[in-house]
Amino acid sequence: MSTKLTSELLETPDEHGAFPRLDSEQIDQLARYGTRRPVREGEVLYAEGDRGHDFFVIVSGVVHVLENGQVVRVHGPGRFLGELGLLQHQPSFATAVVAEPGEVVGLTADQLRAVVQDDPVLGDVILRAYLMRRAVLIGRGNGLQIVGSCFSPDTKRLLEFAARNRIPHRLVDTDSDGQAEDLLRQFGVTTAETPVVVVPGGETLRNPGNRELARILGLHATSPPSDVTDLLVVGAGPGGLAAVVYGASDGLGVVAVDSVAVGGQAGTTSRIENYLGFPSGVSGPELAERAVLQARKFGVQVNVAVEAITFSPRDGHYVVGFDDSSQVPARTVVIATGARYRRLDVPRLADFEATDVHYAATIHEARACEGNPVAVVGGGNSAGQAAVFLAERVPQVHLVVRSGDLNRDMSRYLVDRVMRHPRIEVLLRHEIVELRGDKNIEGVVVEDNQSHSRHALPVRALFVFIGAIPCTAWLSRLVALDEDGFVLTGEHVATDDTWWHKGRRPFPLETNRPGVFAIGDVRSGSIKRAGSAIGEGAMVVRLVHEHLSFGATT
Repeated sequence: MSTKLTSELLETPDEHGAFPRLDSEQIDQLARYGTRRPVREGEVLYAEGDRGHDFFVIVSGVVHVLENGQVVRVHGPGRFLGELGLLQHQPSFATAVVAEPGEVVGLTADQLRAVVQDDPVLGDVILRAYLMRRAVLIGRGNGLQIVGSCFSPDTKRLLEFAARNRIPHRLVDTDSDGQAEDLLRQFGVTTAETPVVVVPGGETLRNPGNRELARILGLHATSPPSDVTDLLVVGAGPGGLAAVVYGASDGLGVVAVDSVAVGGQAGTTSRIENYLGFPSGVSGPELAERAVLQARKFGVQVNVAVEAITFSPRDGHYVVGFDDSSQVPARTVVIATGARYRRLDVPRLADFEATDVHYAATIHEARACEGNPVAVVGGGNSAGQAAVFLAERVPQVHLVVRSGDLNRDMSRYLVDRVMRHPRIEVLLRHEIVELRGDKNIEGVVVEDNQSHSRHALPVRALFVFIGAIPCTAWLSRLVALDEDGFVLTGEHVATDDTWWHKGRRPFPLETNRPGVFAIGDVRSGSIKRAGSAIGEGAMVVRLVHEHLSFGATT
């Protein structure tokens, strides 16, 4: 690289605080945790695919950061290297090479975690930068390469898994991308074997399951604890993550799992604008990502791609079985499995679910339908947030609402934004009755549910945010549910001998099983808001302590 180009890249404006410069005092503070050492030109500090590499801050000299062999960033004195994956034991998505000799301060990943834990000011600078850098990576579409047909259900599954878990990735579409054939030939893979996932560093996975991909990416611990843990949190939405953080910070032994990704339904939300403390809003994935970092700070990894399938009392505690054949015994259990959006009752829906029907609105889905009009179905906050987010990226959003009043289920601030947006058309008292197209959606037909008149909308994708079905099948009918399948808690639990022998009534968030609690969307009567779920997650930890003080008898 020429000296002129290096200079230009060094002067590139910082992207949203992703690349701050540390002063000499901050560098000296980091040096107390690690070591200073000289570096020579051409030295590779870390390469794509490396795990657990050192953290580096540049004292003098210049370092080039490369993605796919191309220089994307040039760092000089005061800058530090790496991104979020370093703290999460994920493979590196970039290579760092010394371009001009100098000196660095190096810290191991464990030493960096110590900085984050012991020095809140310096730790916050690093964490904020790492969160922003992950967003930059995702926005550029670097990281994993998922090679497959956009019409393949498995390709869509892998894309959704990467998006929900905030893993930088891009689709190499075998139907339209001229590079796909060359890439497949390079890795000795035929089109029939797609989709394949190319992990940074060169590892190629042929149509991996979500759990295999999670393991490769450091999102899944392969061996659950065999000893009885204090608290098992099943589900990692906002409520579950709050329970994990507060429980671990209180000194409880905590195990946390989720079947898909951290964040729950909030993780599919592009921006939450009414959450306390974030005046400019926060995306659901970013909120979840911050919570995961907090959990790791207190020694807990949230394991994803592990679904609970059985629940049973055993020897004075509970055992939850998972679909990877593992079992986790626990003194207390928090049910935080949330709810899934209902499917539309419309003919041929299944024909398009693999391609153009979406139940989340993140940058991944927006990128897939960019340039085309879309329809969003639903009248709650999730539908409104999706409509506003998508309207910034597509030419037209048709918001289809069954009721006649948008204020009934949507927050006032969001109603105002929806109604003011020039690219959002609100269709009150309408329902989708027909999907048109062959392999892809080419339009939908909506019906006015009062006049019964119909007309077609020329959309190319459908986003569904209607109702919710609680994820409670794994509870094996041992936990009391209401008529809609949500978990009963507190005063709504029928008092029987299970409770009287303990000498107390159920706690507010406790189920009919002593020491088993429910929080968030899965709980009967809960307020369907991220803030309330987080509050319940904090509250439930206090109740866990109260239960344990009585002794865990089931």
